[in-house]
Amino acid sequence: MTWKTMTLTGWGRTSRAEVAACRPERAPAAVRMMGTRHDNGILAYGKGRSYGDAPLNGGGHTLLTERLNRMVSFDPSDGTLVCEAGVTFDDLLDAFLARGFLPPTSPGTAFATIGGAVANDIHGKNHDRAGSFGDHVLWLDLILPSGELVRVSPEERPELFAATIGGIGLTGVILNVCFRLRKVASASVVVRERRMPDLDAFMAGLAEARETAGYSVGWIDGMARGGELGRGILETAETADAGAGAVPAGAKKARAVPVDLPGFVLNPLSINLFNQAYYRRVPAEGRTRTLPVRQFFYPLDAIHHWNRIYGKRGFYQFQSVIPDAGAAQGMRRMLEAISDARAGSFLAVLKTLGGEGRGHLSFPMRGYTLALDFPRRDGVEDLLARLAAISLDQGGRVYLAKDAVLDAASFNRMYPKLGEFRAVLDSIDPERRMQSDMARRLNIRGHEGDRA
Repeated sequence: MTWKTMTLTGWGRTSRAEVAACRPERAPAAVRMMGTRHDNGILAYGKGRSYGDAPLNGGGHTLLTERLNRMVSFDPSDGTLVCEAGVTFDDLLDAFLARGFLPPTSPGTAFATIGGAVANDIHGKNHDRAGSFGDHVLWLDLILPSGELVRVSPEERPELFAATIGGIGLTGVILNVCFRLRKVASASVVVRERRMPDLDAFMAGLAEARETAGYSVGWIDGMARGGELGRGILETAETADAGAGAVPAGAKKARAVPVDLPGFVLNPLSINLFNQAYYRRVPAEGRTRTLPVRQFFYPLDAIHHWNRIYGKRGFYQFQSVIPDAGAAQGMRRMLEAISDARAGSFLAVLKTLGGEGRGHLSFPMRGYTLALDFPRRDGVEDLLARLAAISLDQGGRVYLAKDAVLDAASFNRMYPKLGEFRAVLDSIDPERRMQSDMARRLNIRGHEGDRA
């Protein structure tokens, strides 16, 4: 197997890395490649849907896992699936939705891989009910930095399991994952949409939804100010019953952004006009619709290469979670900072999370999470630093799957189990073979000889 020099990026395209990459076709080849020593370390790369530098290893080696995408076994009696790490959520829907099964939880794109779902401990619109993806993993096969293939689970090598869930690929290369799909009655969901006039109403609506709805998520107008600060649209949903107004899944149709748009297209005026129209698309009295699963879970997947909308300079996505106790104050401070900077986004999401994940570096905690996209422009990195500081002041943390700019000191304070994570890495990877740009930027391994 040969190594080829190529440039990889995060989905936001602000982070780039020139790497030596190989693309194994079968699991034994991946095991062999991991058993060989590589200058400047090695890291797995799936579909590149992490926004920042988490999947990048500039100047080092990268194992491309997209062809390790086979379904290994499936038990329809309880939904237990074993698949390779390169399988995507799109693959799962293609194979199992018509048979009445959904992933237990899902990120905002169907093009993320199952390996990435584990490495980032992804969460979805049902976190209050279902937790994050790691909560559903029964076991996984992991190629250690030494090249040894091991099986880990909550019962078998539990510390290594906890380090791998949300461990952003630093414990090794995930090969196979065993988890359970969820049985559903149809391939559609019944969605209720309501306008939320301001932040207080929005947070009250989400607080109610987390107790009553199977799925809940909100679009928030990041450009709104004054008495309308925090206004938006709250969506709650349930899986539709069979034959009760369910709609066909339909063929997968998508448009594409063919080229990078000029940087001036997204500006405060155009974003504000879009947000005004988007808010008013839902009638004042609200509405209820039945939608295909894909349309509700993955609205942006209908536009391929949508990241080109932000132009050649790319964009940052910021996402943080703030615990319930400080959420009202923290969310207001962040939205005021965004509004004052006139840096609002048309892609802005507010939702609740239900509790801690299984991993040492899992992002979720019980609270409210805000995610926004910002075109890469002068001053945006300073704004992101302010948003991270507000989150930290309120006891929150930033989501590593979205991050490209957080500083090491803030990261250390946000993730209290970092010491436990480092201890696992020291035991399985004393030579520090697993490397990434994010690990270096955030000093995740600590300095040589450190013991947190």
